[in-house]
Amino acid sequence: MSDHFKRVLSRHEFIALMAALMALNALAIDVMLPALPYMGEALGVASENERQFVISAYMIGMGVAQLVFGPLTDRFGRRAPLLAGMGLYVIAAFTAIFAPSFTVLLILRFVQGMGAASVRVISTSAVRDRYAGREMAEVMSLVFMVFMAIPIIAPGIGQVLLLTGPWQMIFLFMAILASAFWLWTFFRLPESLPLDKRRPLTLGGVLDGFRIVFTNRAAISYGLAGTFLFGALFGFISSSQQIYVDIYGLGVYFPVAFAAIAGLMAVSSFTNSVIVRRFGMRRMSHGAMVSFTVVSGIWLAFASSGFLPLWLFFPLLAIIMFCFGWAASNMNSLSMEPLGAVAGTASAVFGFIQTVGGALIGGFIGQMFNGTTIPVATGYFSMGVLALLCILVAENGKLFGVGEQYAHSDELAAVAGGH
Repeated sequence: MSDHFKRVLSRHEFIALMAALMALNALAIDVMLPALPYMGEALGVASENERQFVISAYMIGMGVAQLVFGPLTDRFGRRAPLLAGMGLYVIAAFTAIFAPSFTVLLILRFVQGMGAASVRVISTSAVRDRYAGREMAEVMSLVFMVFMAIPIIAPGIGQVLLLTGPWQMIFLFMAILASAFWLWTFFRLPESLPLDKRRPLTLGGVLDGFRIVFTNRAAISYGLAGTFLFGALFGFISSSQQIYVDIYGLGVYFPVAFAAIAGLMAVSSFTNSVIVRRFGMRRMSHGAMVSFTVVSGIWLAFASSGFLPLWLFFPLLAIIMFCFGWAASNMNSLSMEPLGAVAGTASAVFGFIQTVGGALIGGFIGQMFNGTTIPVATGYFSMGVLALLCILVAENGKLFGVGEQYAHSDELAAVAGGH
């Protein structure tokens, strides 16, 4: 692809495309929620818990396949593996329309998740290829904003689709939308990994890539901090229906409360994109994590005392989730910052750890639900403490540092100057 064509893709279109690709992941999870009872009924699945495997099969496929797409994209560039993965996503979604049994549907969801892994890995890698430092954090925040906005609208989209036809309409919608994004990617996304920066796809080359990721103390520490943060979030999501409906009796207003928090997180990511260049990734993420942990501790104290009415619970949760938006996007950037040479492998490792690790932690927290918010509050507080400990390890025991301590200035200048 010519240098001239590379320059055609503007910053705004690049961000829009990366956000659209990331949205496919969130959509494939949240748009399914209204259809689970209909799928279960049509395919003879009586247990509500078993219906949830439609979500978990997708998550497992996405988590595992990221470890494959990482080395592939560092060897063959970003475009080819991305287009192949998106094609797999489209085929699996379309084939699921004709699934004759629940088992086949789960297999196809696993395959769809494998295809989606390319989107998760390569969108992050492409951002790292094109941007560095605080500008990368700004772009990551804007992409993350769209990712967090999807839970607001996806269940509604699913509900509308169910009004127009059977549950298969949801898979048809995903296949058509992903096909449109495939075409957008094919015609507009330039290759962002030069030939001279590609890594060999040999056992030694792959293992060396993983070695570089796991031996970079700052990067892996921020990656683990993000895992704990997402574990807390998944724990809340898995218990949210019980909290809002069973404890606070919101009933049909549960989706409104859920959407309000998701919307607040999207606003948080947007504000981060606006001010991160001024204050820096470290100040923003460290301050957010301290606030996240302190307010979670206050929530836990009130919950343990037995006094936590909705008017108190919701503002506390709102503050915590606003801090989550600042912390997550900046720590993601900080974990990728020193690993530009192996961005695909790094994105795969962190994606795998955060997807699988976060799901396991969140599942454990969710299973502890006891009719109060104490287990979720404990999860938020303990995960906040662990994330802060990871940050301290990354930063040699210091918080709120303003220097880009481990990023080579010549690499940053080359990346920034080349784009």
